Amino acid sequence: MPCPALTIFPADPRAPGASALLRQSHALMRALFPPEDNFFLDIDALCAPDIRFFEAKRGAETLGTGALAIRADHGEVKSMFVAEAARGQGVAAALLARIEAEAHALGLPCLRLETGNVLHDAHRLYARHGFAPRGPFGDYPDAPSSIFMEKSLGPSPATG
Repeated sequence: MPCPALTIFPADPRAPGASALLRQSHALMRALFPPEDNFFLDIDALCAPDIRFFEAKRGAETLGTGALAIRADHGEVKSMFVAEAARGQGVAAALLARIEAEAHALGLPCLRLETGNVLHDAHRLYARHGFAPRGPFGDYPDAPSSIFMEKSLGPSPATG
């Protein structure tokens, strides 16, 4: 029997599968970084009108989450997390592509992100998808455990 296709869709971060993965992500961030260097959005904050939250599923199983925070002059990648058993299967790349497509559709000129300095797999993923290092942005401090990255989006594929 063939494996169900991966689907990425707008979702509610409070849904059982998504919230379970978000709690795992938050626990990992708390274990890896000091409280003052944790900048993840809690589940309620991911329900705000300026957030587009996405869930990756294969069949009924939630494999990953990701969000786009809509800012005045950019989009910010937030809450990217893939279940441990699904890592290396293209889930994060698919989520990132969906976030980028949403940012393009909204006419945002670039995507920015903050990630932890020890999350080397994430650094490689973002670099493969065109993100380059940059300095802190927005309200982020220049935290020692933070890496900041940006990707210019250019014209929307639909218009450009």
